[in-house]
This record gives sequence, structure tokens and C-alpha cells, in this order.
Amino acid sequence: MKQVNSGTAYIAWCLCFFGIFGVQRFYTGKITIGLIYFFTFGIFGIGQLLDLILIPDMVDRRNIYLRRLGGGNAADGINHPVTLNLRDIPHRNQPQANQSPVLASGSPMLRLLRAAKENGGTLSIAQAAMYTELEPQEIKQLLQEAERHGFAEIGNDPISGAIRYHFDV
Repeated sequence: MKQVNSGTAYIAWCLCFFGIFGVQRFYTGKITIGLIYFFTFGIFGIGQLLDLILIPDMVDRRNIYLRRLGGGNAADGINHPVTLNLRDIPHRNQPQANQSPVLASGSPMLRLLRAAKENGGTLSIAQAAMYTELEPQEIKQLLQEAERHGFAEIGNDPISGAIRYHFDV
């Protein structure tokens, strides 16, 4: 899949000077918010200005999505995230030389991933704390690390709006 880049997103952002707002949102796959920007003049200019800071993150998230969607390969020169299956993780007391210390047997991350698997791939912060038996600050750091490694994505519960972490396990 063709990747998006920050330079093009910034050029799309500049179209606001010609009265066309939100093109950078369309470019990064955010169609709904792009329409909102288009009809509200970039949320009265405030959203448009915020996007100057947010564009690199929007581009990164879109590229991660496109790589997962397209499967990509190492020959294209892009570091692709690896999908993690718990059955692929060796269950030993000592991590292997090529195994990440993040996923060492009995590590908080591995306990978190097992908890996510038991809960259909979705966890709240409270559920994560219950399964890992870590303090709230440690849980937040662990969940941020899971997102950084591509193990989880943050979303909201459609009914309550509460934060949920969605794992691909």
C-alpha cells in the first residue's frame, strides 16, 4: 500500500489559505473529521492550527494502519509492526537471546496480553490492574508501552465512552 507522508499533509493543510479546510484530515484517512473541518472552516480555525502539531502523529497512525492492511514486506524499506500471537511466545523462565525483555515469561506485559486474550482482546484500565496486580501509575505506563509496541490501540466504549485498550491477540 502507498504510504502517506508529512510533507504532502502539510501542503494539504496549506489549502486552508484558499478556503479549503480539512484536506489534511482526508489525506490521513480521517474522513468524518475532515468533513467537519470542511463545513466549519477547520473548527473556526482552531482545529486547523492544532493540526500543525498533530500532522506527524496522524501520518504515523495512517501508515501503521496501511501497513497492517496491506501486509507489506521488509524489501520496501519500511519497518513493519509484527502481529503478536501468544502461542508464538516461548513459555520459559528465561527470555531467549532474540526475545524482547518486554515479553519475558511472567513479565507484566505478558500478563497483560494474556488478560486481553481472556477478555476477547479488550481491557479497561481497571481490568488491566486486576490481572497484572500493578499500581495505577505502573498500569498506565504499561498500557502506553503496549500501544507504543503496537500491541494495543486505544478506543472508547460505544455505550459509556470509557477508555478501552484493544489488543490483537
